[in-house]
Amino acid sequence: MATTTCQVVGLLLALLGLAGCIAATGMDMWSTQDLYDNPVTSVFQYEGLWRSCVQQSSGFTECRPYFTILGLPAMLQAVRALMIVGIVLGVIGILVSIFALKCIRIGSMDDSAKAKMTLTSGIMFIISGICAIIGVSVFANMLVTNFWMSTANMYSGMGGMVQTVQTRYTFGAALFVGWVAGGLTLIGGVMMCIACRGLTPDESNFKAVAYHASGHNVGYKPGGFKASTGFGSNVRNKKIYDGGARIEDDEQSHPTKFDYV
Repeated sequence: MATTTCQVVGLLLALLGLAGCIAATGMDMWSTQDLYDNPVTSVFQYEGLWRSCVQQSSGFTECRPYFTILGLPAMLQAVRALMIVGIVLGVIGILVSIFALKCIRIGSMDDSAKAKMTLTSGIMFIISGICAIIGVSVFANMLVTNFWMSTANMYSGMGGMVQTVQTRYTFGAALFVGWVAGGLTLIGGVMMCIACRGLTPDESNFKAVAYHASGHNVGYKPGGFKASTGFGSNVRNKKIYDGGARIEDDEQSHPTKFDYV
């Protein structure tokens, strides 16, 4: 029961995290215009991974997609790739984890196969969450760097007077959604890996070898030995001599003085 509960909770957390990653990737508010120095403005700008938007005071919003790929910053392309890889791994992990649930029986699948599938899905969720967290963190680091560079350019000069007016961008809502989604996916993957231990069969039993003593009576002779079962006269006997081994069928067994040792 605990294993099934751990699997279901991990799957639900991973589903929520995957939905958050998809939502964050499609959101336009990865970076928003900083209104600290100019709280009253007629134009509000914000940018996402796929397009930039301008919102006017009248409520009209105009968005323009990025028509180029090579002209974009390398960091932005890296963030795109990380988020897409995280989403793909999350989708594959969801499909694998559904079939790995202990409460679902598919054919003659045993618990060891389900344990391997659960571990695989857990690792995929962990990698997916890490990709999302890294992608959002890289974009946030890029925003911080550009923010302080713009601030240094704005307030450079004698007496700290503003020389130029530049648009500065700060964290958008998509960054926080991405961080939370990546964390949920990561926690879901850890829970799936923990559930894998409950599905692993116990291999503490060991195979024992039973020893049975032979019931044949063996008589030793100076010229070799003669093994006989004593069930009849037409029995195959084997005699070993110094020169080798010879097998003969005796019609009758005649005792000699060497038979009694």
